[in-house]
Amino acid sequence: MKTSLDDLSTWTKYRNRLCRSCVANCCRLAVEVRAGDLIRLGLMEEVELEEDLKYVARRLMKSGEVEHFHSRSGVFTLSRCASGDCFFLDETTRRCTVYERRPETCRNHPQVGPRPGWCAYDKRIDQD
Repeated sequence: MKTSLDDLSTWTKYRNRLCRSCVANCCRLAVEVRAGDLIRLGLMEEVELEEDLKYVARRLMKSGEVEHFHSRSGVFTLSRCASGDCFFLDETTRRCTVYERRPETCRNHPQVGPRPGWCAYDKRIDQD
């Protein structure tokens, strides 16, 4: 059975070794971040914390790096590619291009997310 992001019953109980052979379906989920994550990703400067985050959000939406900002919570949603993949996912290797600087949401997955402790694992099929 194929894993579906929308059908949580198709998800697999998370185990560390799964990530090594997965096609990174989790990188198709919406990634919500805070200003600290944007600073770590290099999308925002620390000095911008002194500004109203709405101005930062406007700039990042205009550049296509953020698709949404919720001003009450201070949460930004990172943009995704037309394919639905995270902007930072390499489409060939299916690996994160900013892994060392990844947002807290990604660092804490799958302990947080739609089904804590489970992941949308799909086995990578190596093509040799």
